[in-house]
Amino acid sequence: MRRSEQREHIFKLLFMTQFNTENEMPEQLSIYFDGLGELAEADQEAIQQKYDHILEHLSEIDQILNDYSRGWKTSRMNRVDLTALRLAVYEMKMDEDVPVGVAINEAVELAKLFGGEDSGSFVNGILGKIASGKKDSGEEHKKPRRQTHSAKIIIRSSKKDAKVQKDQKASEESAE
Repeated sequence: MRRSEQREHIFKLLFMTQFNTENEMPEQLSIYFDGLGELAEADQEAIQQKYDHILEHLSEIDQILNDYSRGWKTSRMNRVDLTALRLAVYEMKMDEDVPVGVAINEAVELAKLFGGEDSGSFVNGILGKIASGKKDSGEEHKKPRRQTHSAKIIIRSSKKDAKVQKDQKASEESAE
């Protein structure tokens, strides 16, 4: 089984956790894996292990999401988007085997597949902010805030206005 297929199964399991209690999840996992039919034991173990690791780090992942998503705390997010974001943040920050670009791309694809019309761009935007907050070494750093841009307004005058201004300037010069 390809990693993207495993990732989709992990996504579905994480999504299920939002609708089931912690006590119900072992049975739900069993039903889910039984429903997959012929699944290699190694694949099931890999899916289960990554799912468990994400749950172990869920509060840390949610804190990262809350830090980078202005106006969209995890409590307000669409559940599909939140699930894709949680999986991607785990892969970006805690799974050294997954390149950041791959984690972002896969999360965006999952959001597009299972989410709403704007899910892909929403997920991409937040993950882009998180990725840009990392140094090449993988260490986080806070970017200095840019000053707000003060726009200069340029008013283009018509030819008639230009002629009037030119004539006005000429008459001022002759008066001197």
